Amino acid sequence: MNIKIRYWLTLGIVSVAVISCTRVKTVSSPQAQETPTVQASAIPNSQAQEAPAVQASAISGQTIRSGTFVSAEHPTEGTVRLITQNNQSSLELDQNFKTSENGPDLVLILHRSADVIGSTQPPTYPLAAEDYVVLAPLQKFEGAQSYPIPDNVNLTDYQSAVIWCRQFNATFGAAVLR
Repeated sequence: MNIKIRYWLTLGIVSVAVISCTRVKTVSSPQAQETPTVQASAIPNSQAQEAPAVQASAISGQTIRSGTFVSAEHPTEGTVRLITQNNQSSLELDQNFKTSENGPDLVLILHRSADVIGSTQPPTYPLAAEDYVVLAPLQKFEGAQSYPIPDNVNLTDYQSAVIWCRQFNATFGAAVLR
């Protein structure tokens, strides 16, 4: 084979190999949305309502129940409080809240089980649609934040707060509300 052809063929193969092995990181995520919304209903995933999310710094109400996050598929830590103020219920994540940034579609949900992690299978800890209600996309991966709970959600039906990746049905962490 001609040396020039061999040179260009080798250069082409090496170029394709290098480009194929390069890892590209995309920056688009639902957490970057400017106006987070709440989606919830008494029957999960159907007839969802939308309402603006509220930052935690402006809220201080009576704590009804609280819990501490336990990691599932990804490290998740911090405390969550179910509060009421002026007849409005909210779920607050404290300033020590932190979870992994590896989820493309992280949401905060209320779940019927008091043992979300124990009642599901590793490594992803998948959830059944009839067992939860979605409150809102996660506003940020760490720090204090608050999510209003629509009036049509019966809080006595839900025993845990969960950070969940909707796209891959993967539970990042859960907290039993006591």
